[in-house]
Formats: sequence, C-alpha cells, structure tokens
Amino acid sequence: MTRVLVTGSTGCVGANLVAALNERGIEVVGLRRRTSPDDATHGLQMEVVIGDLLDIGSLREAVRGVDWVFHVAAVSDYWRTSLKRILQVNVEGARNMMQAALEAGVEKFVLTSSAAALGFPRPGRALLDERDRCNLRVQDFPYAYSKQLAEDALQEYVKQGLPAISVLPAAVMGPRDIKFVSGELIIQAIKGFPALPRGGLNYIDARDLAKGHIAAAEKGRIGERYILAGHNMTHRETMTQIADQLGTRVPPGEIPDWLIPPMAALSGLMQWLPLNLPIDRGRMLASNKYLYYDNSKAVSELGLNIRPFADSIRDAYLWYKEHGYLARRGVRPTR
Repeated sequence: MTRVLVTGSTGCVGANLVAALNERGIEVVGLRRRTSPDDATHGLQMEVVIGDLLDIGSLREAVRGVDWVFHVAAVSDYWRTSLKRILQVNVEGARNMMQAALEAGVEKFVLTSSAAALGFPRPGRALLDERDRCNLRVQDFPYAYSKQLAEDALQEYVKQGLPAISVLPAAVMGPRDIKFVSGELIIQAIKGFPALPRGGLNYIDARDLAKGHIAAAEKGRIGERYILAGHNMTHRETMTQIADQLGTRVPPGEIPDWLIPPMAALSGLMQWLPLNLPIDRGRMLASNKYLYYDNSKAVSELGLNIRPFADSIRDAYLWYKEHGYLARRGVRPTR
C-alpha cells in the first residue's frame, strides 16, 4: 500500500487532500505543529506526527518509510504574517522538506506552490500560464515572491535527483477553510461592504484541488509545474454567485483604480497594528488586476475536473455553519 506524508495536514488544502487520500484507501501520515488546531481534520484517518518545517530533524523522522510527499504546509494567511516569517516557512521550510525527502529517497514529491507565483498579467495576454514567473517585488507581494523562490529551490533539488513536481493552485474555495482564506468572502458578504474593485480572480474548489494533487503524483512529469485553476471571474461575478447562494447583497459601488495604490499603502501601515485584517498591501495592489489562469495543461495531462463555483460556495458556507464558525466570526446564518 502506498504511504504518503502530507505536510500542512490541518489546513484547508491539506485536510481536503487527506480526505481525498482516505477515499482512495491510501495510508496517510499527517505532519502538524503541536499548536495547530485539528478542526479541519475531524473525522479523517491519518497517523499524526508532530514536527516543524524549520526543524529538519523532525522532518527526517516524519518522512521515514513514506512513498510520496505532498508538501502543502505554508503561510496561507499571509496578509496577517510578517515578511520574515513568510520567507522562513515558505522558502527555508520548503528547502528543509525537500532535503529530507531527497535523503529518504521518496518516489514522488509534490510541492504546493501558488498561482500567485506567476505574478501579474502581461500586456496582450488574457491568461497567465506555466511559462510565467513572478514579476513583483518582494515588498509588494511577499507571498507570491516566496512561492517563486520555493519553486526555484525545487528545480535545484530535481537536478540532485528528487522526483519533484509543483502544482500552482488558484484561490481556493470550499469546506475546511478554517483560516478564512477565500472563505473570508463569505463572512464579508454576510456583513456587507459597499464597493468592489473592477478586477477578477480564478477560484478552484478545495476538493478538486486535492484530486489535482493526487493526479500530479500519479501522472505529472518530473520538474514540471501545473496550474490547478477553475473559474475565471470578475469580482462582481464572484460576489453575485455568493449572493445567489447566501441571499446576501452584491456591493453596488466600484472602487476606482486611482484609489487602489493609496488603499494598498494604508493596508501596509495597518498591518503593524494589532488588527485582524482581511487584506494586505499585496492583495490590495492585485485587487483591480484580472488574475486569470490557463488550466489546460493540468486538464490535458492530469485530467483535472472542475465543479461549479456555486457548489463550492454552498458547501463552504454549510461547513462553516455546521461547525460553528459563523458564530465565531460574529455573523448569523443567512440560510
């Protein structure tokens, strides 16, 4: 039986990956920090090991006897995290995991990167694809920059013999998002806000993303990167679908482009305050861009399937409702 290690097993992507592996009857070892909450993994089957990406000794122990490694762990709520911490976890931590996997001789290593690593759109091209690299400064979007550095490290390890592949998820919507990454849209839709920027984003369901990870391990070509993306939608289209599912109101106004840079600067300053902000400088700068992705490589080579976005919204909302997360965020159910 195949035995796999999933780092970041208690987060949204990791927990949905564990669930998909459970469905396939694959034995799972889940790496987590001692302080990580286990809400997202309730009811899932996995052997829990305690470790830390910055402690390579704990990673060597965790990877012992496994066939595949899915390195999912990263700073996901990056708008609430310092630059130093983002680079430590997303780059140094990824290197440590690759080194431990190389030493252990694993059969396959899948790095969860991010579509953010592709940067902002290029003139004359509607869709970003696997040829693109981050074209942003570290201070403008530390998360995107860190993910590109992690992919660069992966290529170094491929040359050393690590059978590695990277997958680049778009924005993730679905159950088990306990850190409210894309799920924050649900909370903000219920609370209500007055205006939207004119840009757009791509969303993939967390469960489709999990299946894409497994397909990458089974079918992906060593050293290749695959964009795991779903629906390209404007922000207004996204909020309209959320409103249809939740019975909320679509924000009527539009944030003008000239206001985005000063709002981004203000967001950067406010990060130093003890506030739980839903956005940071990088996300604000990206908000009026059309971050649309071409998933054709993953569709053709991995067999990636995408469910309707409405299903992702509904199931994420119901998961929050059933597990008490709406109450924790101070909002009442709409349906």
